Amino acid sequence: MSFLKKLFGGGGGDASAPTVPAETHNGFTIYPDPIKDGAVWRISARIEKEIGGDLKSHLMVRADTLQSRDDAVTASLNKARMLIDQQGDAIFR
Repeated sequence: MSFLKKLFGGGGGDASAPTVPAETHNGFTIYPDPIKDGAVWRISARIEKEIGGDLKSHLMVRADTLQSRDDAVTASLNKARMLIDQQGDAIFR
């Protein structure tokens, strides 16, 4: 239930966890933000891009979990890059 609360309640990630710097990939900005889910971390990131003067945003949340936050940050960045490479601007449709 905690996962759903964070997903739909707008409280992604762990408030006590340090912020990870954004990364740019193929014109998109990736903000990795793993979600603490009990003893594990769920892969999650916000992907943004300015298109036609509008800032578009997509929240990517995966079912994959990892034991450490650092591993989840790395996996979140990797999954986000893969999604961008596969879908491009279609992410925002």
